[in-house]
Amino acid sequence: MKRFLSELLEAVTDRGRAFRHRRPSKARLDEGAPLALADLAGELLSVRGEASGVETARKLLDLYGGAIESQRQEFLQLLSDSFGPDRGRVEAAIERYGSQPEAIEELHAATEPRRQELLRRLNLAPGGTAALVRMREDVLRHVAKHPPLQVVDAAFLHLFSSWFNRGFLVLNRIDWTTPANILEKIIRYEAVHEIKGWDDLRRRLEPDDRRCFAFFHPQLADEPLIFVEVALTDCIPSSVDALLSEVRHVLPRERMNTAVFYSISNCQKGLERVTFGSFLIKQVVKELKVSNSSLTTFVTLSPIPGFRKWLSQIPDARSLIEQLEAAKTSATLQGGVQTSRLRAELRSFVARYLLSGKDARGRPLDPVARFHLSNGARLERINWLADGSSRGWVQSYGAMVNYRYELSEINMNHERYAQDDEVIASDEVRGLLTGPALAVA
Repeated sequence: MKRFLSELLEAVTDRGRAFRHRRPSKARLDEGAPLALADLAGELLSVRGEASGVETARKLLDLYGGAIESQRQEFLQLLSDSFGPDRGRVEAAIERYGSQPEAIEELHAATEPRRQELLRRLNLAPGGTAALVRMREDVLRHVAKHPPLQVVDAAFLHLFSSWFNRGFLVLNRIDWTTPANILEKIIRYEAVHEIKGWDDLRRRLEPDDRRCFAFFHPQLADEPLIFVEVALTDCIPSSVDALLSEVRHVLPRERMNTAVFYSISNCQKGLERVTFGSFLIKQVVKELKVSNSSLTTFVTLSPIPGFRKWLSQIPDARSLIEQLEAAKTSATLQGGVQTSRLRAELRSFVARYLLSGKDARGRPLDPVARFHLSNGARLERINWLADGSSRGWVQSYGAMVNYRYELSEINMNHERYAQDDEVIASDEVRGLLTGPALAVA
């Protein structure tokens, strides 16, 4: 027991001890902001009155917001180095727990890093939630080069996972009557298929066969967290170019039987790895079924962002790559025997990538595949020349994928993927898998 308690103390005491906060040089002292931020942080943790706590939190966030990049980074490093658990409190709690096992709650509270309580108190300030989301953006920008910041990121992620859980999120439809400041952000945040100005946005929102939904949080009322664009069609589409065409006929409501999720965009970098995408899709499916009872099929038309990079590492794909690059600048891809052969070969490699390509953790290599498979979707179809944009060519030589959400199978598919990383796929896709299975990290 003593050995266990000793190891526990060691584990919860700041992991960044090798990077202990150093007293700034005189030049840095003259700048003032890092020390003032540190003083306010200590004061905020010590205050007991709510009113004084709110004011101190506001001052700290205002000062942080006006600080230069290096000062912000120094403050974040301070949170890593000096705002872990209180060692004396942890030692006392461990000693008590050793003789009184019922004191487990006291031990649990003692081991919580002080930086986590600091973030809670900062959230008391007006606009505190938005300011903390932006602060985490700073953490994510620096953490790769400064690994001790991982403990700060963990504190943010722990709190954000609670503050932004599904119970707090509000689903709103985005349409042409949505306030302009939010529509501007939809244009700016679109991460899959660029929205080329207001006319393009209108084509995606106003017609009766188009929908857009977004999650919002009460503390970020005019900031979408994530949004999905939906096309209502009469079949599973094989090309996004047709969906986004400037010239097309609006489908009559009685012919709409398929909902196509063709773009899902996360909007807030500071909420990275906070999961609400799966909730969004499931909630939108419910909304669509209520408003359009004729809808029976729910699919995506998804990019394959990692495919081209993977393909470049496969020795037996060199001939295909050379032919694709040569054909890009000619009319070869528009028809003929060579096109048919290239199409078959490319789809076969895409199937190998999606079904057999695994990362170091044994998961599918493709991030979009991981997202939809973990939500219970099925890999339904691989589409040749589905995205004619330059981005589509760079990512996957224009190939795209349909993932299908079969409502009666979602839970079972999710469990199979969660338990064994099994890629649930249609017979059509599995029929494309030829040659040896590959595992390329």
